[in-house]
Amino acid sequence: MVAAVILAGGQGTRIRHLHPETPKPLIEVASKPWLEWLLMYLKGQGVAEVVVSAGHLADKVAEFIEQRRNVFPGISAVVEPEPLGTAGGFLHAAELGAIHSDEILVMNGDSLALCTLGPLFECLRDPDTKGALLGLEREDASRFGTLSFSGDGNLSAFVEKRPGAGVINAGVYLFRKNLLDNFSKKLPLSFELDVFPELIAGGNQIKVLRCAGDFIDIGTEASLADAGAFIDRNREWFL
Repeated sequence: MVAAVILAGGQGTRIRHLHPETPKPLIEVASKPWLEWLLMYLKGQGVAEVVVSAGHLADKVAEFIEQRRNVFPGISAVVEPEPLGTAGGFLHAAELGAIHSDEILVMNGDSLALCTLGPLFECLRDPDTKGALLGLEREDASRFGTLSFSGDGNLSAFVEKRPGAGVINAGVYLFRKNLLDNFSKKLPLSFELDVFPELIAGGNQIKVLRCAGDFIDIGTEASLADAGAFIDRNREWFL
């Protein structure tokens, strides 16, 4: 069974003026805190064990989690002592959280890619594959960095923004737990800038699982305003 870490430590600087007393993952969207939609999605994908890595206004995130234990009994929280970067926050949560699985899913607490996760989990049935990530197919990828990968789907690089169609990084990663020993110990630590380039350079096979699902990041005023419509048109993912 796969466990998940949700990265919810960011300060939400681009939208903090809208909700100064609310951590970004707890902003209400379609009558529920955004984090609750993420938990419902993961539950629907068969992920029952979840650790939330909290930072900014962490006490409110911890209070939310305590209140939801009756619905999501496998959820817990870990607080970042300082900003650690995306990968640094993940390592901190993995080390301190009660993770019993040998396979760990990572996702951002302010975005959601609606793809069935079973095929991503299946990538690790190949013993040569050390990790996998979700790539979203987009006709216009100009606003995002894209993924470069070989014909057999092995990640080779993260590419800067460029016009045209491409496969973008959904911010959803899956690792064998023992691969975490190969992560750099520097802090702050970034997945895109540090971890994945070093894993690739070390000969680790990382699969890209392509998906054409709906996607949103609530980190800007415009995208946050669209988040309710995103939930409404995708209700079947949260049953």
